[in-house]
Amino acid sequence: MTEPFTLARLGAPGEELPVVRHAGRTLDARPVAHDFDGAFFGSDGISRLAGALGLLPELDASTMRIGAPIARPGKIVCIGLNYSDHAAETGAALPTEPVVFMKDPSTMVGPFDDVLIPRGSRKTDWEVELGVVIGSTARYLDSAADALAHVAGYAVSHDVSEREFQLERGGQWDKGKSCETFNPFGPELVPAGLVPDPQQLGLRLWVGGEMRQNGTTANMLFTVAHVVWYLSQFMVLHPGDVINTGTPAGVALGTPGNPYLRAGDIVELEIDGLGRARQRMVQA
Repeated sequence: MTEPFTLARLGAPGEELPVVRHAGRTLDARPVAHDFDGAFFGSDGISRLAGALGLLPELDASTMRIGAPIARPGKIVCIGLNYSDHAAETGAALPTEPVVFMKDPSTMVGPFDDVLIPRGSRKTDWEVELGVVIGSTARYLDSAADALAHVAGYAVSHDVSEREFQLERGGQWDKGKSCETFNPFGPELVPAGLVPDPQQLGLRLWVGGEMRQNGTTANMLFTVAHVVWYLSQFMVLHPGDVINTGTPAGVALGTPGNPYLRAGDIVELEIDGLGRARQRMVQA
């Protein structure tokens, strides 16, 4: 990749246009991409965009909503307890294999959209995470050394969680993770080639201006490469699929007093080199 650029989608929900952020400009990507979806990633779309940067028309994005930088994924796979400090604060034993659960793909919203606190919720919680977007089919990979070649790019992901639904209402974790709007994503997708080492990224999150999480992907128990390889042994990862790779310590569940989110709260989060997001909590 000769020139750095990122992918974004702009416009009203359901009407987003694919764009490229390059050299301080916003370029219309539609001459190359109908959307940033599985078909785009699976056909080497990022390389095609790189070759067409000089041909894409500029777009005035000053008044346009920022949506999630990819179209709705086929699946969102999440890794739980992937930071030792987070496992410790929640009282959980360190896993010997990745803890895997699924999140409804329709939870994905834009990075500045409102997040709805579910009806009956008392324990809505925050989780800043490194989001991984799959770029090519990963099926029974031979080793973790093969895994990063299947990653299209990285983004800021907010794995919002309802802890009572997740941990106290029986069954698996999914129903505490799949409430509507529970996965703000973006603002941009940074191509994998522009992230030299996904295990050297700082993650931070604030609630009402107070820092709550300040971690680094260097402290993951299972690296991005290991997670992609591991998941490929149990499921096929398709282009456009998303992996939420876990969160560092500092969530409300592990904080004295358990300061869970309430309507009106503002959450801000960022990851080094991937951008910053902001969401307002609203009662559903």
